[in-house]
Amino acid sequence: MALKIRLARLGAKKKPFYRIVVAESGAKRDGCFLEVVGTYDPNQNPARVEIKKKEIDRWLVKGARPTDTVRSLLGRKKAAE
Repeated sequence: MALKIRLARLGAKKKPFYRIVVAESGAKRDGCFLEVVGTYDPNQNPARVEIKKKEIDRWLVKGARPTDTVRSLLGRKKAAE
């Protein structure tokens, strides 16, 4: 199976909080994942993104592909640095 770097939703109704996780592409959104590689909190102003760069780079080398949303979050984080 292909690996994806994607968001897993946590938090209460109307107050989402997301983990950036590495999971198999067929796994459920909030189901089984291999590793947590960051967090995304859209409730903060501005939205807060924390990533573990070494772990993300390691998974990208292994063939994991980020979803469109995660790709934009990673790009936004790199632009802020």
